[in-house]
Amino acid sequence: MLFSCKGEVQQELSETIERVSIDEIEEGIKEFIADQTEKNGGVFPVKDENHDLKMKLVRVHTEYLSRLGPKSHFACVDLVDESGDVYDVDFFMEGEPGAMGVTSTSVHKFNGKPYYSWKQNKEDKTWYKVAMAESNNRLLGVIEGGDEFTFYYTAQVPTLDGPAKMWIPVGESDNFQQVELISQKVPVGTQEIREENYGNKLLFIELGPENSGEEISLAYHVKRKEKGPYNAPDPDVSLYLGSTKLMPTGGQFEQIAKETLGEKINDSHLIQARALYDYVIDNMKYAKVGNYGNGDSYYACDSKTGNCTEFHSLFISLARSVGIPSRFAIGASIPSDRDEGGIDGYHCWAEFYADGKWWPVDISEANKYTALATYYFGRHPANRIELSRGRDLKLTPGPEAGPINFLAYPYLEIDGKQIKVNSKFTFSRKNEM
Repeated sequence: MLFSCKGEVQQELSETIERVSIDEIEEGIKEFIADQTEKNGGVFPVKDENHDLKMKLVRVHTEYLSRLGPKSHFACVDLVDESGDVYDVDFFMEGEPGAMGVTSTSVHKFNGKPYYSWKQNKEDKTWYKVAMAESNNRLLGVIEGGDEFTFYYTAQVPTLDGPAKMWIPVGESDNFQQVELISQKVPVGTQEIREENYGNKLLFIELGPENSGEEISLAYHVKRKEKGPYNAPDPDVSLYLGSTKLMPTGGQFEQIAKETLGEKINDSHLIQARALYDYVIDNMKYAKVGNYGNGDSYYACDSKTGNCTEFHSLFISLARSVGIPSRFAIGASIPSDRDEGGIDGYHCWAEFYADGKWWPVDISEANKYTALATYYFGRHPANRIELSRGRDLKLTPGPEAGPINFLAYPYLEIDGKQIKVNSKFTFSRKNEM
């Protein structure tokens, strides 16, 4: 049979694998990590020729656990260090089931990027490491480190026969983005308001027939840093464990989450969140068909399709149903492969809370680019802008129809009904990045 580690190592085995089950290998490596973690004050030390790290377990790759010989076993394990960086560590073990010892560890990947690959010697069939050339993920939509650009947000008021109201999100600075509104063109009487639960800043505009065809525009200068896990106080559980209209908790979501976790229901929220993240990647298909784009967890669960809103709504419903605080955010992803032009609409993402930190995830992008699945668990690239957070946004003044589901494009209401607005996002990147 073939042994593989992420498609990088393969070896023919003549022995049957039934004598040592995958569950026994997984249990062996988890027991070893737990024992060493207890002996080292709550962290697992990882040392090789280039690293001296203090780590916590995220997951054991059960799909890559393998038996190399009668008493020789291999495991790939994701561990996170104190800064939130995720390392893929190769473990080599010797011994009988229930009494396996780790003979060596080697850091294989950093946030999804490999330090080395494996090749087989044609003569003696032994395996050896081969260093990987420097590379980045820019062609897969990711700019690491930092990015700087001008973001243009424009909307055109449709023909109006009577009064109308419009709400537009306003990007603001935080620890990961510096946002400066450098110009705006808005109707006279435009007000700035704050959303009640999440603190989002918005423009509220009362319109009439005289505004028909008018263009509304905002231009931002943005400096953005790549986002990783960040320390934060315990979140408001009424917001981040509760249900919203289209992101319910409990019921079928709790059942799916618990079935997915299995024995991991007793593990840390970090391990549980990774299992739910993998479940959504494995079971959802990115497809803009049917009633997509509303962030409806029921639709995502039933159809197994959707865009970024469905991917992250399903994850949040599952996570909250087993007590993992999580939240929704939306903005725009700035193209990485060019320096100006149009942007293909909004993009949304999520964060979950574990070990005193908010952990960013982007599950729809991880689904599109499986090579980045590790990167997007705990990372958002620099090339994006966040415009608002949360769901069921409560506003004063607010729409007659009630709270707004989420807000990236303008929300226009006429006679109590939402009307689509012709809007677009464009950008221009500063060349000296």
